[in-house]
Amino acid sequence: MLTFEEKLEIIESSFPELTRKDVSLGRVNFHYEEAVIDKKNVVYHLHPNGNGYVFGDLIEGYPLDERGMVNIRDFSSNELRKIIGESIHSLSVLPGSDIESEFWMNDEEQTLELMYEPELELWNVYAGDILDGTFPSKNEAVQYLDEEGFTRQ
Repeated sequence: MLTFEEKLEIIESSFPELTRKDVSLGRVNFHYEEAVIDKKNVVYHLHPNGNGYVFGDLIEGYPLDERGMVNIRDFSSNELRKIIGESIHSLSVLPGSDIESEFWMNDEEQTLELMYEPELELWNVYAGDILDGTFPSKNEAVQYLDEEGFTRQ
């Protein structure tokens, strides 16, 4: 299990788009202010004992509690990065839209998002909110990610 400090380091270094909010009892929340729905809390009540939650109501593949949160107590660093990236993405896209995206990670646990932009008919690679590259086809974008040492998550 990752410690509280390790989880904080991963979240703060990997997801600069999140805003830290210290709450009661030493717990920490992380908000995504750019959310397109009325939900901003991505990481909820990260506790000094290592327990915490990530908003997962709009993503698949995780057991949810009654609030739509996923317990991240026993997550590895890769699992933590993956679910937070998926949660942020779920809050970035209006429900029902058909935007296609994938998350890619390298050996240094850096995460990039490959996203199809239908209005531009282009594939963009993002590092958080920063545009890393633009490609006319998915194959070219995937080739770039492969050459840079990233694998699909």
